[in-house]
Amino acid sequence: MLIIPAIDIKDGKCVRLTRGDFSKKKIYLDNPLDMAIIWRKQNAKMLHVVDLDAALTGDMVNFEKIREIVVNLDIPVQVGGGIRSLDAVKRYLDIGVGRVVIGSAAVTNPKLVEELLKIYRPSKIVVGIDAEDGVPKIKGWTECSGLKDYELGLRMKAMGIERVIYTDITRDGMMQGFGYESTKRFAEKTGMKITASGGVTNIGDLRRLDELKSCGVDSVIIGKALYENNFPCQQLWYNYEEGICLDHNFSTARTK
Repeated sequence: MLIIPAIDIKDGKCVRLTRGDFSKKKIYLDNPLDMAIIWRKQNAKMLHVVDLDAALTGDMVNFEKIREIVVNLDIPVQVGGGIRSLDAVKRYLDIGVGRVVIGSAAVTNPKLVEELLKIYRPSKIVVGIDAEDGVPKIKGWTECSGLKDYELGLRMKAMGIERVIYTDITRDGMMQGFGYESTKRFAEKTGMKITASGGVTNIGDLRRLDELKSCGVDSVIIGKALYENNFPCQQLWYNYEEGICLDHNFSTARTK
């Protein structure tokens, strides 16, 4: 199971939200690049970066912050948040982003997905489905889509999309475990490659996720649980860290 640390950017800073609520924001580091370097030094094989400002407005507010991460790291970076046009996708892929995540636009402008797949390989284009009680939400999780999650998944599959990042919103940022049943149901109904997201809290959750590999769930995005040191092995990583020294809550980061 590939573990992908998440970096959410709001107002240029590395933050985490609770259930996508922008009023429940916690800042972990002022510079998202510092956070990216920390995860890479702890052997992350891939990063998931989201422009939260763009998710609300569609404007690529944090493009330069994301570019800094991409050009300074030697691992793939997937980017999501407000990507709603061919130009936005091209800008990200041109700077070296490994793959882009189409969220709201998959619902509001499905023709964009069709156009993208005419230009780029399916491995470059991923659809993010963020569902609450089985219904995808869009525009920064502020509006309902009117579809069932698996219906949207099957539509995207018919267009040529191979992978979905599936998030159970009711679990995201709650530190109460991930949506096992909702993720399993979605994976079984669509038969797609799935990156799970939202609510993974501890090693027990990872073991349960491992049970879903036969359904196509092969990777997981983890946010708050990593930032809050919920995995025992993290302390071992910190003890052997050579380049960065940081406190338990990530409130500071400095070079030795």
